[in-house]
Amino acid sequence: MIRTLIIEDETAIIKEIKWFLSQETDIEVVGCASRLPIALDMITSLRPDLVLMDIQLPDGNAFDILNQLEDIDFQLIFLTAFNNFAIKAIKYGALDYLLKPMDEDELKLALEKVRRNIAAKDISQDTQVKIALKSHLLPETPDSHLVLHTMEFIQILQLKEIIYCKSEGSYTTFFLTNDRKLMISKPLKFYDELLPEQFFLRPHQSFLVNFAFIDKYLKSGSILLKNQMEIPVSIRRKEYVLQRLIKLN
Repeated sequence: MIRTLIIEDETAIIKEIKWFLSQETDIEVVGCASRLPIALDMITSLRPDLVLMDIQLPDGNAFDILNQLEDIDFQLIFLTAFNNFAIKAIKYGALDYLLKPMDEDELKLALEKVRRNIAAKDISQDTQVKIALKSHLLPETPDSHLVLHTMEFIQILQLKEIIYCKSEGSYTTFFLTNDRKLMISKPLKFYDELLPEQFFLRPHQSFLVNFAFIDKYLKSGSILLKNQMEIPVSIRRKEYVLQRLIKLN
């Protein structure tokens, strides 16, 4: 059984989560908490396998709890009603996040990730959460980190290692420095919202480019990267791309 703790202050959301989890035969809800001290005590005493944690609580936020834990040895899924800016910090390291109001299919997908991680016994949630905490507390820079999840491993990158990203249907391929590339099972739109706009440009629906690797804009309607890769610029994005490039001055 996956022993699960719910940290949430909205009664209706708690009832909804409990009902969803009751449909899963391998999930056991061992407790619920709505305040920081109680949540911290329950995590320490109950030692759950999984924590579903709301970001904003009446007396603080999830990061206040996590900062007080010596070891984060449980799977962690955030619950949030926040907009993209708040979600961005979470996506850097959390196993998953669920937007409120809850979607049962999204919860099921998140639980599948939990099951795989518990079975594999080789993913350090502590490392992931520390990266999430860092990105939550510090301003984004080219040295900021991004955590990419694959079925086999977790890849930790600095933003400055990403040359460009290319859409492959519901997958995204990351083209990295030192001739590396990595395919992730998330659409490009996910990373367009995640990666900081001051460092990345979306010139085409299929491409996301790191400004640091742009060499020149070709008047034929494309961007030439420093590695001589040519990235197309869609007609409807041309003016936007030119304005972004001009502002680099």
